[in-house]
Amino acid sequence: MHHPTTAYAVPFTVDRSRAPRRYDLVNTGSEPLHAISLTHLGNGYCPPLAVNQLDPGRSLSIAVFGADPEETGVVVVRWRRPDRSEYLWRMSLVGDRRAA
Repeated sequence: MHHPTTAYAVPFTVDRSRAPRRYDLVNTGSEPLHAISLTHLGNGYCPPLAVNQLDPGRSLSIAVFGADPEETGVVVVRWRRPDRSEYLWRMSLVGDRRAA
């Protein structure tokens, strides 16, 4: 009998306090993450980013240039856990409208 894999919570928190031009992606999980890559989809330009390892508590900064604050798109985040399993997460880059 096949037993389903236990759910795995996305190990990131997004700090949007400097949106819509900068976002900080924080590893809030309990393990280091490997082979992290970020790809922007949408208006404006966000340089592709790849990082070999992101330890718990550490963060990555994402910069978006030339986009309307209401239409900055999404970033696809790809990473591997220590067991080498691969995950993808699509995060919205809409800024905190209260910060205006």
